[in-house]
Amino acid sequence: MDEHVLRAKLDRFFEYVGADVDRAEELYHEDAVLEFPQSGERFEGRTTFTEWRRQYPVPEADLRFHIRRVTVREDFTVVELSASYDQGATWSYGVQLLDFRGDKVVRERIYVMDGWEAPEWRAPWRSPTPADPPR
Repeated sequence: MDEHVLRAKLDRFFEYVGADVDRAEELYHEDAVLEFPQSGERFEGRTTFTEWRRQYPVPEADLRFHIRRVTVREDFTVVELSASYDQGATWSYGVQLLDFRGDKVVRERIYVMDGWEAPEWRAPWRSPTPADPPR
C-alpha cells in the first residue's frame, strides 16, 4: 500500500476512534485480531473489538492523541503515540504494531506505558528533544 494512502487511513482512524467507532473500524479486516500483550487480552474479529470500543468508559471529549512517528515497511506499520484520557492533563505512551493484508489491518498489537523522569546522571550525554505534549 502507498505510504500516503496508509497515513490518510491512520489519520481517519485517530479522528474517529473516540467519536465514531464504526468509521474508525473501517481500518480493519472482518477477521482481524487485536491483542494487548501486557494484559494478555486477545480480541478475535472486528465485530468483537468494535463492540468493546463502543463501551469504552472514557468520553469522546476527553480523548487526545499525539502521533509521534509512523514507520511503514511493506505490510507492517509501527505507530508511536501519546494518548490522554483526561483532556490532556496526563499522557501515556503507546506503540501500535499493525500487520496489513492488502489495505486493511489483519492484526494489531497495542503496548501502553507511563512515562518517567530521566535520571539526572544521564544529563551530560542527552541530546535536546523536540517538543512533546505535556505529561
